[in-house]
Amino acid sequence: MTEDTGRRWCQEVTFAFLNSSGTAVRSGSVTCGTHIVGTLGVDWGTVESTVPLPVPLAPGARKRPAWTV
Repeated sequence: MTEDTGRRWCQEVTFAFLNSSGTAVRSGSVTCGTHIVGTLGVDWGTVESTVPLPVPLAPGARKRPAWTV
């Protein structure tokens, strides 16, 4: 899910993480790729941003953190 942030070119992005395993998640990261598209539809590039996972994530637990990208 995305929402405006009030900052030009930025959005708040929410991810849903569900640990469906029988073991807690203790580390990891998420990388988002944001495409820069010009007015004529040309993809000028991609900007990546990496953030740590919301850990620990117990077995069966669900978290919905949000990040600005």
